[in-house]
Amino acid sequence: MTTSEQMGFRALADPTRRNILQLLAHQSLTIAEVADNFDMTRAAVKKHLTVLQDGNLISVQVEGRTRLNALNPDGLQQLLSWFDFFDAFWDTRLNTLKSAIEKDMQ
Repeated sequence: MTTSEQMGFRALADPTRRNILQLLAHQSLTIAEVADNFDMTRAAVKKHLTVLQDGNLISVQVEGRTRLNALNPDGLQQLLSWFDFFDAFWDTRLNTLKSAIEKDMQ
């Protein structure tokens, strides 16, 4: 697992950060706009956004004094690819087990 993937999973471990990602899936938001959806300070929201950015799950676009936070689909795709490997691994293992059980039942 790469450092980027580790940071991504760390970012997803917190329910608040998962909720922030859901917000950003609809539109890009400023820190203040994200904070309006939570009962926490802007500083706390900024910390969550930093973890999400470090995990490559969001990108930040600076427009003058405004920082727009947006969902980064590529970062999510990296994590999904990691899961896909294990999904295929377990599919193979379970199919092998199923075949062995069916063979023994005949």
